[in-house]
Amino acid sequence: MEERIVLQQGKALLADPRLNKGLAFSAAERDAFGLHGLLPQNIDTLDRQVDVAMKFLDSLATPFAQHVRLRAIQDSNETLFYAILERDLEKYLPVIYTPTIGEACRKFSEIWLMPRGLFLSWPERDRMDEILADPALDDVRVIVVTDGERVLGLGDQGVGGMGIPIGKLSLYTACAGIAPHQTLPIMLDVGTNNEELLASSDYIGWKHQRVQPAEYDAFIEQFVRAVHKRWPQILLHWEDFAAKNAAPILERYRQQLCVYNDDIQGTAAVTVGTILAANFASNARLSDHTFVLLGGGSAGVGIANLLLLMMKAEGTPEEEALSRFYIVEKEGLLTTRSPSLDAGQRRFARADWKGGVGDLAEVVHAVHPTVLIGACGVGGMFTEDIVRDMAAHCKRPIILPLSNPTSHAEAMPRDLFAWTDGRVLVSTGSPFPPIKHQGHLRRVDITNNAYIFPGVGLGVLACGAKHVTDGMIMAAARGLAAISPARTNPEGNLLPPLAEMHEAAIVVAEATARQAREEGVCEAFEDDELRQRIDRFVWSPEYQAYKKG
Repeated sequence: MEERIVLQQGKALLADPRLNKGLAFSAAERDAFGLHGLLPQNIDTLDRQVDVAMKFLDSLATPFAQHVRLRAIQDSNETLFYAILERDLEKYLPVIYTPTIGEACRKFSEIWLMPRGLFLSWPERDRMDEILADPALDDVRVIVVTDGERVLGLGDQGVGGMGIPIGKLSLYTACAGIAPHQTLPIMLDVGTNNEELLASSDYIGWKHQRVQPAEYDAFIEQFVRAVHKRWPQILLHWEDFAAKNAAPILERYRQQLCVYNDDIQGTAAVTVGTILAANFASNARLSDHTFVLLGGGSAGVGIANLLLLMMKAEGTPEEEALSRFYIVEKEGLLTTRSPSLDAGQRRFARADWKGGVGDLAEVVHAVHPTVLIGACGVGGMFTEDIVRDMAAHCKRPIILPLSNPTSHAEAMPRDLFAWTDGRVLVSTGSPFPPIKHQGHLRRVDITNNAYIFPGVGLGVLACGAKHVTDGMIMAAARGLAAISPARTNPEGNLLPPLAEMHEAAIVVAEATARQAREEGVCEAFEDDELRQRIDRFVWSPEYQAYKKG
C-alpha cells in the first residue's frame, strides 16, 4: 500500500471526501490524526464497506433513492463511491446517470446538501477569476460545464442542470480512471426561463430570466478566457447547451483551446460507432445506407455531420453522400424551403423533395430508409406502422431510439423486435431489460455517450492534444466499433456490455491519441509508450496509508 502525507487533522480530515476513509482508518492513523472518539471502535476494509453500502442500496425502493444515497457517499468518501461503481458499474451506471439523473436534475434544489464543483453566476461575474483561483483546483485537467438550458429531453432546468456535469465526471473516473481531483463540474448560472423554477421558493439558483444573447455571449467569452488563463492545457467539455448556442460555441472556441461538446461530438461518435458495428451484422458500408433522422437539433445534425465525414472517408463523393440524408423536425422534413434553418440544418436540407410536409411516416414510406435514428426527445414517435413500413423494404433495419430519459424513447425495443419479426438491429439511448426472442434472452444495447467521452478525455490527456478534431472523433467511433461483439458474430450485440466500459475507454483513448498524433495536434510519441502515457492518468479507488505531515 502506498503511503501519503496528510496535513488535515480530526474532523477536517473526515470532512474531506478525497481523504476520508470512514471506518477504514487504521489504529495507527486514528492515533496520528486525532480520530479517537470521532469514529466507532470497529476498523473496516474497503471491500467490507462496499459490501455494506451495496446491501443498503439494494434495500432502497427506487433508483432515485439510490442516486441520492450514492451522491451522499460521493460527497463524504470518494474512494468508497468509486469502489462501489468498480464493483458493479453495469448496475449503478443507470443510477448515477441516465435515466435516473433526469429526476435528480428536476429535484436538484431539494436534494442539494454539499458543495461540489463551482457555480459561476451572472451577478458574480466580476469574481470569476477569484473563484477559479482556488489553489485546491491547481491540478484540474477536465472541466464539464453546462448552463442547464437543455438538460436531456427535459428542457431548461436552471442550476438543476449541474447534476449532469457531476454525473458525467463521475463516469470520466469510473470508466476511464481519471482521478476525481483532476475533474471539475461547473454550472454557468445565467438565469432560467423555466417559470416553475422561478416561482418556486425552493429553487437555489439565480431567480431571473436568462440573460439576453449579447450578455450571454459576453459571459461565455469571459468564462473561456478565464479558464484558458487558469488552465492552458484544460479539456473543456460543453454539456446540455441549447441548440442555438451549442454548435456556435463549439465552432467559436475549438481552435482557441481543447474543447469538446458531448451532445454534438459524443452522441455522433457513439451513434456512428453503433452503426459501424451494425454493418458487421448486415454486411454493409455506410454508403449503402439511407438515413432518416428524427430531430434536427445539435445531436441530430452532429450525427449527420459525422456520418457524412465517414462516408467521404470511405470514398463517397460529398454530393452523393448528402443525398442519403433526410432530417425530419416536428414541422416536417428539412428542405431548402423550410424557414429559420441554421447553418448545420441548411447543409442537409433537401432541394428535391416533391411530397407534402414530409412528416416521419411520409418520409419513411417515400425513401425506404435502412437506418432510422431518433433524437427528438419525444416518446413513441416510431410507431408500428412506420416501423413495419421500413422493415418491408429492408432486410436488417437499423433503428436507434436515442432520446432519454426512458419515457422519451421513440420506441420500446420489445416492440421493434415484434414489428420486424426479430430482424431489427436496435440500440437505445436509455437502459431497457433484456428481450426474450426465439427462446433466448438478448441484452439491449445502449448507445450511451459513456462509451466515448471518458476514452476521448483520457486519450487527450495522455497525448497532450491541443484540440479535439473531427478526425479524433471519427477515430473514437471506429475504435468503439472495433470491439463490437458483432464483428465476430453477426447475431451478437452491437456494443460491449456496460461492465466492460473501462476496457472500451482504453481502446477509444488509444484511437483518439493516435489520430491526434497523425494530425499533429499533440507532441510525437512512439506506439510502445502510449499505454504507459495512458496508465499515468488512470486512478484506482484504493485506500492509501496516511502519514502525518
